[in-house]
Amino acid sequence: MRTISTTHANPPTRQRPTLPRLPVPDLRQTLTRYLASLEPLLLEDERLGKASYHSSYAASSKRAQAFESGIGKLLQERLLGLPSFFSCVKFHTQLNKALDRASPNNWLDDNFWINKAYLEWRAPLIVNSNWWLAFHDDDLVPQSALTGESSDSRAGITLWQVRRAAWLVHRVLDFKEQLVTGELHPDTTRTGIWLRQSTSKMFNIGRIPAPFCDIICSPPSSDSPDARKLLLSIHNWFYTIPVYHQPDSPTDKPQLMTPGEIASHLRAVVLDVEQRLANGECATPVGVLTADNRDRWAANQRHLLSLDPKNRKNYQTMLSSVMALSLDHMTHTIPPAPRTSHSPQGISQQTVDAHLHTIRAHSLNVANRFYDKPFTLIVDPSTRAGATGEHSPCDALVPSIVAEYGVVQGVDEAAFDDIFEETDSGGWERLDWAVDDKVRKECIAAQTRAIKIIQDSDDSVLWFEGYGTDWIKGIAKLAPDAYIQMVLQLAWYKTRGEFTATYETVLTRMFKHGRTETLRTLTRDSRSWVLAMPAIRYAALQRAILTHSRLTKEAATGKGIDRHLLGLRLMLRPQEGEESPFFEDGLFERSQQWKLSTSGLSAGHLFRGTGFGAAYDDGYGINYLAAPNMIKFGIESKFSSPLTSTERFKQTIVDSLYEMRVLCSSPVAIASHTVSSHL
Repeated sequence: MRTISTTHANPPTRQRPTLPRLPVPDLRQTLTRYLASLEPLLLEDERLGKASYHSSYAASSKRAQAFESGIGKLLQERLLGLPSFFSCVKFHTQLNKALDRASPNNWLDDNFWINKAYLEWRAPLIVNSNWWLAFHDDDLVPQSALTGESSDSRAGITLWQVRRAAWLVHRVLDFKEQLVTGELHPDTTRTGIWLRQSTSKMFNIGRIPAPFCDIICSPPSSDSPDARKLLLSIHNWFYTIPVYHQPDSPTDKPQLMTPGEIASHLRAVVLDVEQRLANGECATPVGVLTADNRDRWAANQRHLLSLDPKNRKNYQTMLSSVMALSLDHMTHTIPPAPRTSHSPQGISQQTVDAHLHTIRAHSLNVANRFYDKPFTLIVDPSTRAGATGEHSPCDALVPSIVAEYGVVQGVDEAAFDDIFEETDSGGWERLDWAVDDKVRKECIAAQTRAIKIIQDSDDSVLWFEGYGTDWIKGIAKLAPDAYIQMVLQLAWYKTRGEFTATYETVLTRMFKHGRTETLRTLTRDSRSWVLAMPAIRYAALQRAILTHSRLTKEAATGKGIDRHLLGLRLMLRPQEGEESPFFEDGLFERSQQWKLSTSGLSAGHLFRGTGFGAAYDDGYGINYLAAPNMIKFGIESKFSSPLTSTERFKQTIVDSLYEMRVLCSSPVAIASHTVSSHL
C-alpha cells in the first residue's frame, strides 16, 4: 500500500496579517447617530423648562437633513472623492485624488487628527494634556529604603533610588528592543502590528513648540549618538548618559547596557550634582519653560536657541534622546487628615495621593522635568516611581503597557554588585545653557504660572475594593466597562442634578494607524436608567448597558461619529465663503462639551493610580483601572470651581457602586439572570 505523506519539504510561509484602513463612515448613518446623541440633552432641556423636546428635535433633524442634501454631501465627497489635505494652518488642494485614497495610512491620522486634538492646543501641557501614572512600590526594595532617608544619600539622591531608576530604564528599553526584534508581540499578529507601530512613537522624539501649532520632531538616524542617550534631570539640571554601547561597526546594532552600567552612569552624575551644589551653583530651571503656554514657550525657545550654538545642540540632544528620567531629591508628603482612610495594602490615602502628585508634578519638582518628551520615568528618594508623558504621539494605554513590563519584575540587587565606586564612569555629559536676564525672568514667571495650575488641580485616587469585574460579569451578568460608565453617570447626576455630555475613549486599534474614537456615554437610555422609578430600574440599567455596548462596538469598528464630524467640518472652505448652519448650531457645540471626560486602562495590578486633567474647569477627568476584585479611579478636577470636588465625587462613586450592587442583587435582577440562563 502506498503511503501518502502529509509533510511538505517547503511548508508554505504564513502570511502576515495586515490592518485594514479606517473607513470613512456613511454620512446618513453618522447624522442619524448624531441626532440620537442629542436626545438626552433635549429631554433635559424640556425637564428644566427650556424648550419642548419635540420642537427642538424637529429643528435639529431639519438642520441635519438640509446638511445631508446640501453642503454635507459636498464635504463627504471631498473626504471620499475630492482632494483636500489639512495642515496646521491651511488646506492644500491636490486634484483628481481622494483624501482617503491619497492618504498613505489613515484619512484621519495622516491629515489632521494629531493637530486638531493636540498640537494646536495652546494650553500648558502640565495637568491639561500630559498623563501621569504611579507605580506600586517594588517588593524587592528593602523597607529601610522606603523612607527616603539614607546615609548613602548624595545630593538628596539615594542608592536604592538610583538602583530602581536604572532597573526601570533597562526594563523599559528592553521592552522596546524586544518589540523591534519581534521577540515580544511579533507582527505576525494584529496586536503586534498595532503595538509596535504605536510604541515606536514613544521613543527618540519630542514635541517642538511653534506659533499656532506645535511640531513632532522626526527621530534621529539609528547611528546618531544622541539616539543612544537617556535624558536625565536632577536638581533642575539636565544631563545625558549613554544607555547603549557604541557599536563596533556601522552595521552592528547598539547593545543595551545592563542595569548596573546604567546605575554607574547615574551615580557619576549624582556626584557631579553634589559637587556643583557644594560649590554654590544653582540651575537655571529651563525645564519649567516647557510647562508654560505653548505660544509663550515657542517664543522663549526661539530666544533661548538664539543665544548660543550650544543651546541649539543641547535642545536637539534632548529631543533625540531615547526617553527621559527625572530623579527628584525630595519625597513629597501630604499631612495626614483627621480621619485617614487606607488602601487594601494599608497605605494611607495621603501617601497614595502624595505619590500621584509627585508624578503629576508639585510645586517643588515642577522644574525638574522636560514635559515635551512622550515618556519620562520619575523616581524619588523613597524609590516611589511612575511615569508621565506628552500625549500627542500615542494614547496613554500604550505607555501603560510598556510601564507594566517595566514594573512587573522587581529590582535584582545582584545586578548592582560592585558598581558604586567613587570615580567618574565617563560617557555622561552636562547640558548647560547659555542664558540671559530675559531667560531667567521667563523661568521665574513660567514657574509661577505652573505652580498656579498645580495648586488648582484637585487630584486624587479612589481604591474601591467592594467588588470588581468578577462580580460584575459573574453575578450581575453585565459588561464591566458599560457598568462603570453607568456608575459615573449616576454619580454625576447625584452631585449636579443634571446631565452632561460625556466622553469615553475607545481605541480603533484594529485599523492601520488607528488611534481613538469618542463614545458618547450620555444616551437616552443611560439618562432613563438614572431617573427610573424603582420598579423598572434594573430593566432600564440593562437597556442602558446594552446601548453602551453597541456604541462601543460601533466606535471601535470605525462607525463612530465625532471623528467623522470633525473631518466634515475641516473640509469646509470658509476662505471661499462656505459655511454651514449645522456646525454653527449651539447644540452641536454643547454636545461636545465633555465635562465628564473618561478613559479606562488595564486592570492596573501594578499601578497605584493614574490621571489626566479635566477638559473643563467645572468638570472631571477620570481614568479607571478595573480589576477582578477592585476598581481604581484617578480623578482630577479644579479647586477653583464651586461645582466640583474630587473628594465629594469619590464618595458619590462609592455610594453609587454599592447602590448598583443592591440593584443587581434584587429579586427582579436574579429572576432576570435565571431567565437569561435558560434562553
